[in-house]
Amino acid sequence: MHSLLTRLAAVVVCGVPITYRQLRGDGSVLKISQKVAIPEHEIEFSAVRAQGPGGQNVNKVSSAVHLRFDIKASSLPDYYQRRLLNLRDQRISKDGVIVIKGQRYRTREKNRDDAVERLRDMIKAVAIAPKPRRPTQPSKSAKKKRLDSKTKRGKTKALRGKVPM
Repeated sequence: MHSLLTRLAAVVVCGVPITYRQLRGDGSVLKISQKVAIPEHEIEFSAVRAQGPGGQNVNKVSSAVHLRFDIKASSLPDYYQRRLLNLRDQRISKDGVIVIKGQRYRTREKNRDDAVERLRDMIKAVAIAPKPRRPTQPSKSAKKKRLDSKTKRGKTKALRGKVPM
């Protein structure tokens, strides 16, 4: 059966062609860092039709891929989940589901890999904590220079008044 499925281009499940690699569900993981990984069963893929130019092929083949990843139901550490949910990104829904559409390439497998790579990049970006802002103080010379310019400007304006007779 294994050789039969690998020879076939795709198997149709619920009207959508699914490749053997997606059907298999072999328990592979998406590695984010050395300590953080996402089991691939937490990531949901669905094939959709791609947009844009491409001739008749675009109308016939569902080569684009929608990747869905539920942040709240995932096995990610709480730190990652909080940071992802706080992101202001249009790809994250109000329910906390990341939806990424992969349609750069002509094949579904490449689009799937591209969507997974973009998910990995998004999660990696959240892992890096932003550098805290330390407010700076102006130097003494800068303060003195500012006050001197204000004084000079005030004198200039005072001289514009009426001349006493």
